[in-house]
Amino acid sequence: MGKSALRRVLLIALAFGCSSAMAQNVKITPLGSHAGELCDRDRATLFEDPTGVRILYDAGHTVTGGDDARLGDVHVVLLSHAHGDHMGERKMKALEAGTCDRPETVSAAPNSTTGEIAAAKNAAIMMIAPMAAFIGKKVETIRGKPTGACAQTGPDIAVPLPAPCLAAVQLGGMRSFRTAGASRAVEITTVTAAHDSTVARELLTDPERRNLDADNVSLTLGPSSGYVIQFTNGLKIYLSGDTGLHAEMKSVVNEFHKANLAFLNLGPNAVTGFSAAYAVNEFLKPAAVIVTHVNEGATAGGKVKPDSRTAAFMNLVKGRPVHLALSGRTMEFDGSAKCVAGC
Repeated sequence: MGKSALRRVLLIALAFGCSSAMAQNVKITPLGSHAGELCDRDRATLFEDPTGVRILYDAGHTVTGGDDARLGDVHVVLLSHAHGDHMGERKMKALEAGTCDRPETVSAAPNSTTGEIAAAKNAAIMMIAPMAAFIGKKVETIRGKPTGACAQTGPDIAVPLPAPCLAAVQLGGMRSFRTAGASRAVEITTVTAAHDSTVARELLTDPERRNLDADNVSLTLGPSSGYVIQFTNGLKIYLSGDTGLHAEMKSVVNEFHKANLAFLNLGPNAVTGFSAAYAVNEFLKPAAVIVTHVNEGATAGGKVKPDSRTAAFMNLVKGRPVHLALSGRTMEFDGSAKCVAGC
C-alpha cells in the first residue's frame, strides 16, 4: 500500500474513532416499584455517563435499601430535598409489592434509603450542606466511622471512592466527578427549586423528635434544590426536584446552563399539568422531556393512561418528545438529548 493510500486509511479510521466516541450515550434507568410502569411513589433514578460515573438521584421509597440488586455501583448520591418520599423514610417491602397505585412499603427509619445506599456503595454525598451533614451522620451510625469530606484530585473527585464522603454544596455550587483514565469529568451543579425541605420526624433521634412531635412540626434542612448535570458526551440534564414555577427555570437553567433534557417532577402539590407544561414550553425549552414523580399509577402495560394527570401534561407539551420514566427500562440519550434507545 502506498503512502497516500495508507494516509487515507488512517484518516478514515481516526474519523470513525472520533465519531464513535462522540456517539457515546448517557444511560438513564428509573428504579420504580413495578417493572415497566410509572407508578405513584416512583422517584429513584440512575444516571450513567459514558465514562462510567454512576449517579443516583432521590432514592425515595421504591428501592429495598442498600442491598437493592438493581443499583450496581453508585458513585454519587444526589438528594433534592428532605421530604420522606425523596430522602426515603420508607422502602419497598419487596419489589412489585402492592400495586402501582399503592406500593407496599416498610419503615427505613432511622437510617433512610439515602443513608443506607450511600453507606453500602461508598458514594459521594452531594447535596445542600445541612442535608449532607444529616445523611453523613446516618452513614456514620451505619458504619461506625465518621463521614469525612471527599478528597479531590485537582478540581475533581475521583471515583470509585474507598469510603462514603461528603460533597456538600450551597445553591449554585458545582462538583465534578471523574473516573480513572477519563479525559473529562461529569459536572453537577445545584440550582434553585421552589419547595419546602423539612425532614420526616421518623428519621430524627430523641429528644429532638419528641420535642417536635408536641407541635407537629419538623426541621428544615436548608433550601430545596434541583440539579443540572453536564455529561461528557455534551448532554445537559435539568433535574427539577419538587418545584413550582420560578423565573430561574428560564434565566439560569435555560439561558445560562442551556440544559437540553428536562427530567421533570409532576407532583400535584407543586405544579399542575398546565403550569408544568408552561415551564417546559416557555421557560426551559428543552429538546426533550422525561416525566417522573407523578403521584399516580400513570401507566398500564407501560402505556400512559389516557385519563391520567400525566397524559394531560403530555398533551400540553408542544414541539418536543415527552418520555415516561418506566421502571427498569434504560433509556439512552446522545449529546443533543435525542433518545437513541429504550424510549
